[in-house]
Amino acid sequence: MRVNRAWLGLGVLMLPTLLVAMDATALLLALPWLSADLRATNVEQLWISDSYGFMVAGMVITMGTLGDRIGRRRLLMIGAAAFAVLSVVAAFAAGPLMLIVARALLGVAGATLAPSTLALITNMFRDGRQRGRAIAIWATCQFTGGALGPVLAGFLLQHFWWGSVFLVAVPAMALLLLTGPVLLPEFRSDQAGRLDLAGVGLSLASVLLMVYGVKQLAVESAPVVPAMALVVGVALGWLFVRRQLRLEAPLLDLRLFRNRPFTAVIVALVFAGIAMAGTGLLVTQYLQSVLGLSPFASAVLFAPMGLGVAVGTMAAPALARRMRQPTVIAGGLVASALGSLLLIGVGAGGAGALPLVMIGIAVQALGTGPLFALGTGLVVGSVPPQRAGSAASMSETGNYFGGSLGFALLGVVAAVVYRGRMGGTSDSLAGAVAAARHLPADQGAELLHAAREAFTAGVHVTGVVAAVIFAGLAVLVLALRPATRPEYAETRS
Repeated sequence: MRVNRAWLGLGVLMLPTLLVAMDATALLLALPWLSADLRATNVEQLWISDSYGFMVAGMVITMGTLGDRIGRRRLLMIGAAAFAVLSVVAAFAAGPLMLIVARALLGVAGATLAPSTLALITNMFRDGRQRGRAIAIWATCQFTGGALGPVLAGFLLQHFWWGSVFLVAVPAMALLLLTGPVLLPEFRSDQAGRLDLAGVGLSLASVLLMVYGVKQLAVESAPVVPAMALVVGVALGWLFVRRQLRLEAPLLDLRLFRNRPFTAVIVALVFAGIAMAGTGLLVTQYLQSVLGLSPFASAVLFAPMGLGVAVGTMAAPALARRMRQPTVIAGGLVASALGSLLLIGVGAGGAGALPLVMIGIAVQALGTGPLFALGTGLVVGSVPPQRAGSAASMSETGNYFGGSLGFALLGVVAAVVYRGRMGGTSDSLAGAVAAARHLPADQGAELLHAAREAFTAGVHVTGVVAAVIFAGLAVLVLALRPATRPEYAETRS
């Protein structure tokens, strides 16, 4: 009966996990529609798309630790209720400012969901094998939802208005609110102390400034402001670390990084996020700007990346029963490196370009599945259950920060390659497309051919960089050999 209740509770947690992930990526396709309807400027569009992610990144540390202190189920219920209400507000926003504020508050509510659900799963399943399967299912829902989000958006936008993209999360939150108190037990730490408000402010400001800095460095021609934001963010982060190491009951227990396997997994999650996000950025642009596919067709064809991770996470527990977990993770990372290398063979057109891209991103994503499934389990399983929320927030922050760095760093690398191949005559493929419209047909065609070849060269370099990252991570994981989690006595209330 107990096990059945745990699996029923997992099912309750999976639906919002799936739909919230779909909701986050669906906005990418809905942005042009809502921007036209609300008459949003370019700057307002940027904040509509980024405000949610910024607030999730900034608040997830606080929310993970807060759940340890006040109760994970309680925090999850509060977050779900707020997410449902704010989704309705966003769907019926009357102007860009209203939508930006709603999206930012949705980010605060969304920051409660991932660490709370992951920490609850860790506590609900005492058996290590069942816990591994449950975390793999959780990770699968996240990545499947992210992959299917644009496809769902395409269907909704074809039949309804842009607000439906936000409303899709409301039924999932309502189901969680109705069934959660019955199926989900409450867990919190018996050692909960006063919430460190100064630490909350430092962590929020540090993460927001650093994420803003790395994202804007990739898109702004004048890097002074993003660079200053990054420097200030790092300085505030240093102050946050010093403060946490001095406190008896810190907001985030950074002493966990003394555990070398724990540190190895966190580093692997960050750098895998860099490689995946950078590859995703370049491939989605390649599908649209080089192969000339529509945004919806590109979203559908890009789905193998998210689905590949989903398959890899589901297969990881079965593989871990036949070999050591570090071996499974490292083997997957080697496969990711090989998938990344397939991108080197992609051309600027031709019949074989599209299948090679799809196979490359699918294999790359498939190989990361064991890291996201087993690695996440190792992170939250390396601490006593009363601190699982804090560990889960570290995992989520590492994933998000790695993704932001990937967009910025590999985006810059690809831009440098593009400008070099174009001899400084063009800064971007989009700029070349715009310029070609004002040239005679022959000159315009020649410019577009050269620009597409240059952009494809950037895809090749990105594939090589990603392969090096994945290969290095495989060596790191094997060298530090993360072990199966110790079985702590649980604190339950």
